[in-house]
Amino acid sequence: MLGPVILAASRSDKMRRFISAAPGTKQVVDRFIAGETVDQVVPIVEDAADKGLEVTLDVVGEDITTPAQAEAARDAYLELIERLKALDLGPRAEMSVKLSMFGQALENGHELALANVRPVVEAAAAIGTTVTLDAEDHTTLDSMFAIHEELRKEFPQTGCVIQSYLFRTEDDARRLAAAGSRVRIVKGAYKEPASVAYQDKAEIDKAYVRITRILMEGEGYPMIGSHDPRLIAIAQELGRQAGRKLDEYEFQMLYGIRSDEHVRLAAEGHRMRVYTAYGTDWYGYFMRRLAEKPANLLFFGRSILTKG
Repeated sequence: MLGPVILAASRSDKMRRFISAAPGTKQVVDRFIAGETVDQVVPIVEDAADKGLEVTLDVVGEDITTPAQAEAARDAYLELIERLKALDLGPRAEMSVKLSMFGQALENGHELALANVRPVVEAAAAIGTTVTLDAEDHTTLDSMFAIHEELRKEFPQTGCVIQSYLFRTEDDARRLAAAGSRVRIVKGAYKEPASVAYQDKAEIDKAYVRITRILMEGEGYPMIGSHDPRLIAIAQELGRQAGRKLDEYEFQMLYGIRSDEHVRLAAEGHRMRVYTAYGTDWYGYFMRRLAEKPANLLFFGRSILTKG
């Protein structure tokens, strides 16, 4: 039951200040955050490529309060794309973006987010890669899906994310599992009410399997976002039953978690993509990683006690 408490803390400025100042925080943050700058993350992309892995890069930061901050977020992605272009790493690295970072929650936020994300999608396409729109809390999803649909008119490779804990997601999956689509399925990492989301882990897992089956049996390209060995094995079996080749779907896992499994799946012939976050505004992303798995919280607690 700690997950909801941690997610609530992710919105607390008081907790943000406390955790940021805790002696052991940096050690744990470094486990999940690849660095603060483009210079720090580029070698990680190169190392992943050397291991036969691909990456999706997320410039962290969601607490956008002004249009100028949203434009700065756009420019951070454009800078990243320029670096990937110079190193010819475009085909190995896509981008993941949260539309909240592009101004979605501001006045006229839907139009603002679309205007800011479009040049990022254009620049990504120009270097041979693409962008996936991350799912956030349920109140933002209609806007996200509408922006996704609009971008796909010109850039059909633009991906999106769906979350198995939401009741609506099976219907979303059926709609999205069309030819040319790219859809990442995750469990979900936001505090959602019982009126819109499953609260029980077993129910979330069952929904994850149902949705994975829909995606595998569809005509799109499924991206399986999970570290759960059982769900990974089920996804492999569902892919086999659907007649998919190993390069007709992919697995995605977070940077810093089950790194040996990243390499193992790639060695088996699967496409394996590592979700790699970087940047200075790491707090919200970090707290959701703690909420997802009790072992992460225990690791954090031990680090604080050791350093304190």
